[in-house]
Amino acid sequence: MRNGAYGGMKNRHRKGTEEESVRTKADGTADKGKAKRVHGRVPKKRGDERVADVPADELKPGDRIVVTIRRIGINGEGVGYYKRKAVFVPGALPGEVVKAAVARTEPNRLTADLVEIEKRSPHRVKPPCPVYERCGGCQLQHMDYAGQLKAKEELVREAFARYAGLEGDPLPLRPIIGMDEPWRYRNKAQLQAGRTPDGKLALGLYEPGSHRLVDIAGCAVQHPAVTEAAGRIRRLIGEARVPVGSGPEGALRTVVLRVAPESGKLQLVLVASAGRFPGLDRLVSSIRRELPQITSISVNVNRGSSPLVFGEQTRLLWGEPALETKLGELSFRLSPRAFFQLNPEQTVKLYDLVREAAALTGQETVVDAYCGTGTIALWLAPHAREVRGIETIREAVDDAERNARLNGRTNARFYVGRAEELLPRWLKTGFRPDVIVVDPPRTGCDDALLRAVADVKPPRFVYVSCNPATLAKDCRFLLDSGFRIEWVQPVDMFPQTSHVESVLLLVRNE
Repeated sequence: MRNGAYGGMKNRHRKGTEEESVRTKADGTADKGKAKRVHGRVPKKRGDERVADVPADELKPGDRIVVTIRRIGINGEGVGYYKRKAVFVPGALPGEVVKAAVARTEPNRLTADLVEIEKRSPHRVKPPCPVYERCGGCQLQHMDYAGQLKAKEELVREAFARYAGLEGDPLPLRPIIGMDEPWRYRNKAQLQAGRTPDGKLALGLYEPGSHRLVDIAGCAVQHPAVTEAAGRIRRLIGEARVPVGSGPEGALRTVVLRVAPESGKLQLVLVASAGRFPGLDRLVSSIRRELPQITSISVNVNRGSSPLVFGEQTRLLWGEPALETKLGELSFRLSPRAFFQLNPEQTVKLYDLVREAAALTGQETVVDAYCGTGTIALWLAPHAREVRGIETIREAVDDAERNARLNGRTNARFYVGRAEELLPRWLKTGFRPDVIVVDPPRTGCDDALLRAVADVKPPRFVYVSCNPATLAKDCRFLLDSGFRIEWVQPVDMFPQTSHVESVLLLVRNE
């Protein structure tokens, strides 16, 4: 994930009926009756029940088709082919043969609803979360963890084959690094405040593609301290009669909770449409009295209608201005809007991989081109001669500088600006980095930055990515610019979701 972000995934269709059709329930057991629910989704009764056998371009919404699922898509949906046209089926798993109802047709793809499973994947399991089917926070709880890891590794392999032209032996892809315990790892929750369709107060997430709020009484991937605090805060909001939603007179929109796992201390941010709203003082007093583990309460004002959680104005209501937490041996002080990795256990593994890729001996100069709050730069600083971090967001650079002082990293400096502008400027002064590290947003590196890297010609280039597709596309450019791949290492940062992180090491050809 980007460290600088603030605000916080060919085969013909099955012929004939060689295999016996078995309707499968959500828990994977055979159902002799009519399949009314598969993976928790109610099949829509549309069109003819018979399976279509027409050219792909003639299919219409409601038509039933049989699809063999080959892989997982970037958003966790099953992907197969109908007469050589890609079909995306949410809830289907690789290896399954499914009957699906066409929901949407596009020139290069079809989207279809899962109707029934004719051949079940051995990796299909019953999701443990009671609201998994509706909240949209996870995409793969219906798949066992071994299956998830295999699917994510294949997602990376598929991206490099499609976008970088690399497949088979030319791609040095390492086995994915998973978790021993792939639950309760998230140290932060952003829960929308509002009302369920039946009018009950709720803190949770919206159903995908809708404005229906799903109350989350418990979450299988959140840290238990966050889950427990969220439940109490929901009750206290009701007792204080705080208005919720996006009312123009001032209402609570979002509750943001972050925990420092090593201490159990919590940071709370109340995002509202105004700096003050009815019941605020009573709510803060109740939280202080009932939840002593919360050491910081702030209000953030967001009057806009964009999907961004935070607005620009944040005010401390009570407590510490920052939450102190640790990552490995490093300490960090996090302001309410500061980005920090959500899975500390896997982040340590990820950053150790970056350090391995950098191959530092203590004499090298390093540039972290999307440094954010400085986590990667500070991780590398003890092993380098000099580290320079670059970030476009002033607030992030301020955090990075404070974190450098907190950890005594005197050889790490941070700069506000764009890497594609600073790198050429530094090159003219004689500063040529031995290693450049990037950890960009999901959209990948800016084209101008890639051109700057090609001009600077660092001996080693380390790319941390949360999107295999943009990673592979950017890699293709760098391969054509005189670099070669040493290895690609996938890391499962977010079990139960479709997201996969990767570290790519490129070295400059002699």
